Amino acid sequence: MNRPTDTARFEAVALPHLPAAYNLARWLCRNEQDSHDLVQESVLRAFRFFDSFRGDNARAWLLAIVRNTFYTIQREARPHAADLGFDEELHDPSATLFADEGLDLNPEALLARKDLRERVNEALRQLPCAFREVVVLKEIEGLSYKEIAAIAGIPLGTVMSRLARGRKLLAASLGPGSTGATSDAMPRHPGAAERLH
Repeated sequence: MNRPTDTARFEAVALPHLPAAYNLARWLCRNEQDSHDLVQESVLRAFRFFDSFRGDNARAWLLAIVRNTFYTIQREARPHAADLGFDEELHDPSATLFADEGLDLNPEALLARKDLRERVNEALRQLPCAFREVVVLKEIEGLSYKEIAAIAGIPLGTVMSRLARGRKLLAASLGPGSTGATSDAMPRHPGAAERLH
């Protein structure tokens, strides 16, 4: 690899997608420090293998590396664990992931919206990782089914199945009448990832 040229190309192609990479890492890891470590490791791997990048979708490519790095680290750390367990430490009510978007609403509506966001965040954090990653990639990052299939390395039908099950689990966790409200409480791409930090 021609380092100066490739470094500049890597910075131009891959680094603009760091907010999305961090967003996915945060939802996978469910804590700040591990998310930073995961993104750092993923970017190092992405740079190391940048010669192999031939596509035109650097965002999906980087997110796939983040996802694969996460599962590699999980397998190495806990070879018999399929998923992270529920972590009480991560459910700090002060760590709201979805920031208010500056909507001009009355205090009661703002409070209700904040409460809903916290409930959605909590429900999303509790989803099994396989469902959580698909919901995050679709609902927050706004990726297509095809892109998610490529990132997760699963068939298109599995993406749709996991998304449907993830949505049902979210709705069940939030209670009756929450389906429409749940989707309203989730930030959408573009710019969704930036609002989570």
